[in-house]
Amino acid sequence: MSVVYRTTMVPTKVQLLASWLPGRSWYHGGKMPELRKAGGFRLDDPDGEVGIEFMVVTDHSGAQPHTYHVPLTYRGSALPEAAEALVGTSQHGILGTRWVYDAARDPVAVARIIALLTGNARPQAQSESDTPDPSVSVHTADTLSVAEGFGSAQDGSTYTDIPAGGRVVRVHRLLQGMLAPADAVSAGRVSAPWRLDDGTTATGVFLSLTE
Repeated sequence: MSVVYRTTMVPTKVQLLASWLPGRSWYHGGKMPELRKAGGFRLDDPDGEVGIEFMVVTDHSGAQPHTYHVPLTYRGSALPEAAEALVGTSQHGILGTRWVYDAARDPVAVARIIALLTGNARPQAQSESDTPDPSVSVHTADTLSVAEGFGSAQDGSTYTDIPAGGRVVRVHRLLQGMLAPADAVSAGRVSAPWRLDDGTTATGVFLSLTE
């Protein structure tokens, strides 16, 4: 079950991302991000050990705003094999020190992403415990087993690719407010909404599975 605590994190998630984002190849903003949280959703870890959140933030530091999809994991101890993926540490008001990682390089998160894309996991609300999120649309793949494993993630200019069972899981980092036809990503995809600056919403692809 995805448990959401009503408490504080110091530094906050947004503060951690403001320090981390400028070093990413897919970041297109200024040297000092000006971030606004714009949406997201969660996935459950069946073992209840790792928090998995798909966070959306809009950055206003550049000539025009850009919206980013940043999957994060929250752990109670360090993950040595993913040291390069550490976003930072934060003091959680209830759970204590949390190690925050780029979820595209966290094996628990990648396994749950594959489970989501194959119809074996359900998206959960970002701010409510044990509550499915019906706003997240999943077009499932019919051929990819979680057991097939995955390879090292590689960043592009607007995405991160994760080799998985002969296919590629693409984490769409730079979000665009449009939705391609249903068959545009035939192997599987996840789309979700986020809030625009004017209070309206946009929808786009967060995750996809391709050959």
